[in-house]
Amino acid sequence: MLVAASVLFLYYTIWALLMPFVDADHPLQNFFPPRVWAIRIPVILILLGSAVVGTFLSMVMIRSNRKRASKAKAAAAKKKA
Repeated sequence: MLVAASVLFLYYTIWALLMPFVDADHPLQNFFPPRVWAIRIPVILILLGSAVVGTFLSMVMIRSNRKRASKAKAAAAKKKA
């Protein structure tokens, strides 16, 4: 995983930081997508990750609140009886 992450980091760094200085008709440009995707891909991943984390946290909070409500309801019923 470390090697894969290092290769991905190196590829992205070359793509985003070095390729703007290479001529557009150079054959090396064929190995990289258009530069606009160097910004779009991280933004999409950040938004997707934030949505996943937010969904997970909200599900945990909803379940926790349901448990607390059911415990309070059981305690109230126990007091009443």
